[in-house]
Amino acid sequence: MTTYNLAVVTKKIYDSGLNLFDLKTLNDLLEIDKESSSFSVIKRLITSKVLLKIEKNKYLLKNAKIHDFILANFIYQPSYVSFESALNFYGILSQFPYEVANATSKKTKAKKIENRLFNYIHIKKDLFWGYEKKEEFLIAIPEKALLDQLYLASKGLKKVSLDEYNFSFINFKRLKSYLSNFPQTRQFKSMVKNLKEYVK
Repeated sequence: MTTYNLAVVTKKIYDSGLNLFDLKTLNDLLEIDKESSSFSVIKRLITSKVLLKIEKNKYLLKNAKIHDFILANFIYQPSYVSFESALNFYGILSQFPYEVANATSKKTKAKKIENRLFNYIHIKKDLFWGYEKKEEFLIAIPEKALLDQLYLASKGLKKVSLDEYNFSFINFKRLKSYLSNFPQTRQFKSMVKNLKEYVK
């Protein structure tokens, strides 16, 4: 029966240079091939405060300095940072959001990690686009983040005060081309009409 020395295992984890681990990554890194051994070793690492469990089969190096958006992508997949979080990142919305807001094609879900709230809001699969990889995380491009926000506001799921937005960072040609891809409900059209008053 293989035994795993905690000090040796811990060193391997720190030497890997990684901050985020899924179960397969941990098993490969620690050369564990038995499920029972994997469960035992990971439990000891969590108890010893080397790792923090953040989701089923997903772990964070305890006290690791990692960008909230990278962690947001890792916690719940598929997802990308959007809404007020992305708008703040681009300087369109100056107010710093309390939560890290994300779009997902899966079920809506909230997760709290180390006193930080990560919110994942379901959008239709045909609206799950308009994002890119930036600084190691997936984030909506500015125009898509704005339309995602307006779309949820039209459904009563977000509040929008357009007078607080800085539209100088928006590409209006791209924004216009994206509009037709959203459901043209009466409520959404009303939100877009209000937007046009600010971007004349």
